[in-house]
Amino acid sequence: MNRIALGLLAATALSFSAQAEPAIVYDLGGKFDKSFNEAAFNGATLYKEESGSSFREFEIQNDAQREQALRKFAQDGNSPIVVAGFSFAPAIEKVASEFPDTQFTIIDMVVDAPNVQSVVFKEHEGSYLVGVMAAKASETGTVGFVGGMSIPLISRFGCGYVGGVKSVNPDATVIENFTGDTPAAWNDPVKGGEITKAQIAQGADVVYHAAGGTGVGVLQAAADAGKLGIGVDSNQNGLQPGSVLTSMMKRVDVAVYNAFKSGMDGSFEPGINVLGLAEGGVDYAMDDNNASLVSDEMKAAVEDAKAKIIAGEVTVHNFTEDNSCPY
Repeated sequence: MNRIALGLLAATALSFSAQAEPAIVYDLGGKFDKSFNEAAFNGATLYKEESGSSFREFEIQNDAQREQALRKFAQDGNSPIVVAGFSFAPAIEKVASEFPDTQFTIIDMVVDAPNVQSVVFKEHEGSYLVGVMAAKASETGTVGFVGGMSIPLISRFGCGYVGGVKSVNPDATVIENFTGDTPAAWNDPVKGGEITKAQIAQGADVVYHAAGGTGVGVLQAAADAGKLGIGVDSNQNGLQPGSVLTSMMKRVDVAVYNAFKSGMDGSFEPGINVLGLAEGGVDYAMDDNNASLVSDEMKAAVEDAKAKIIAGEVTVHNFTEDNSCPY
């Protein structure tokens, strides 16, 4: 990292008090991405409001800052340190070993270390639910999926979505595209919009995204075309009121809140924490913005699927177990 970048990072860190308090490092795209990072920020903010305590935070601008931010917070005595995103794995593996008495939490990746808590979600389960809803809402029998970076994690969203769609309409067509294969794929709303327009031109009338900040463009393009979008991670129903069918809620906010709270009350436990429908880790969003779009019959179908998944009567395929999608 060059001296300017280092100086900026140090200045940002030093603008906070250096007492032992939790810290969070956001992934590329910034904490106000209306999606993954913002959910993490909301969890940290809730902790602050409820506890009366403060936290430190940093928004990386490039990959080189991942390790530097972690090390700076660890050196200052902050704990636990939460990182939002799988791309932090190499950095946290290195820094956690250097600071064995510091607690770390990584979201969306498993890091095997005695002082690291790994929080992962069953995104395929939540995506199955919004797939059921998409199939119920579709008038063409064709729906779309726009993923961000082309990686197995995002294919897990896509495969679960296909499973939900096909459970309602086995003959449905699901068009799937990814924005790219680099981290830039998470923050390209223009390209997200272009992909969505192309899917709509092929007949898609409901488009689900799992693309971070890029998804803002997906939802905008769907609304502009008079079609329906489906949000992800945070409740994005309000981004295009009346045009977002629902959002697949991935409770990153809960993960961050729990990590901060457990670190402060002494209940922090390293290891793997898996959050699915049964644990309240994923769900679909209902509010005033989408109430008119969801019929009683549609909601009943989604609730039925949810209950069966929680009860073990329906098993949603996890793409990352074998990198395949059987639907």
